[in-house]
Amino acid sequence: MQLLFMQHAIHKMEENLGRAAIITNGSPLFSGNTTSGESQIRKYMLENDLVEAIVALPTDLFYNTNIGIYAFILSKNKRPERKGKIQLINAVDFWKPLKKSLGKKRKELSRDDIKAITEIYANFEPGQYSKIFDKEDFLYKEFAVYQPLQRTGNISLSNIETLKTSTYFTSNTHIFNELEFEGLSEMNPRSTADEKKYRKLQEGKKFINTVIKTLTENASDKEYKNFADFQKHLKKLLNGIEGISPTRLNNIAMELSIMDKAAVVQKDSTGEIIYDQTTKDSEIVKLNQDVDKYFEEEVYPHVPDAHYVYEFDENKNLSTSNKEKLGAEFPFTRYFYEYKAPEKADDLLAEFMALENSLTEKVAELKEEQNVK
Repeated sequence: MQLLFMQHAIHKMEENLGRAAIITNGSPLFSGNTTSGESQIRKYMLENDLVEAIVALPTDLFYNTNIGIYAFILSKNKRPERKGKIQLINAVDFWKPLKKSLGKKRKELSRDDIKAITEIYANFEPGQYSKIFDKEDFLYKEFAVYQPLQRTGNISLSNIETLKTSTYFTSNTHIFNELEFEGLSEMNPRSTADEKKYRKLQEGKKFINTVIKTLTENASDKEYKNFADFQKHLKKLLNGIEGISPTRLNNIAMELSIMDKAAVVQKDSTGEIIYDQTTKDSEIVKLNQDVDKYFEEEVYPHVPDAHYVYEFDENKNLSTSNKEKLGAEFPFTRYFYEYKAPEKADDLLAEFMALENSLTEKVAELKEEQNVK
């Protein structure tokens, strides 16, 4: 809603002259995924070069909340040196305490604080409290990252127990839903549609029981390092069961196996590596970053066999639908984060021992006073 309000303000701003300052919490900086409305509003503001600066203000400035707040400075009339740029100002330490708290309001901006923040903004120079970025620094593409399909499977009793309660086995293939089945069981009479659904669930329950029974009768601790061989073994065991399908068979095999980097890498009939969909992760890469270099530096050192994919259609014209697949965020705190090394264990222990000795002395003094009385 805060970003929608910004859009409303932008709509009301006079062309080539309009400016606005809007106070928000931290949510408009980063909320929403790549294709969400929030991300697309931020993208619109960046692509149209409407964001002049974002100022992080102190907490405890308002009566009813102590959360961190930000001021978005929007402009349709940027100075030439500001065009295509965004200034981030970290003013969280610019405040003075109130003599008396008003609800949760414990701080205020003094005239000197306001002057200092205004000067940082007007000077438009990088420094301790000011950082300047190209607008493209906040636009990004989201890449899906997968690892090769390498799984070790076995039909152990423990794996079968896991399969019994696995939603991956039941819900993902719409076989059975216990709550829905119990609800329909208690209905009397059932409508035609409900009766049809009930019978389908009965079939699903029968299928599950048959699969579990068959697997239990053939339980073994033998491990299959080649996932394809494990699938073939399961197919041989379960092939005669009514309702079995390639999808259901694959889901059972996945649930009865674990990811194992020592297992055989699976490939298709053309020799291409098959990637494990359960390993899906995502990486956000800035629009002005080299994608290959990013993965070489940030991903491959940790996952050498990772495979990245831009899952949106790259063939479409960037100026049309594919353009909407870009995301936007303002990771403000990341740019002003300063690492502070934790205290050494020996120092913490010494501090603890000093406190304990001090406490012991005070308890002894208290007992001595009581004895005197």
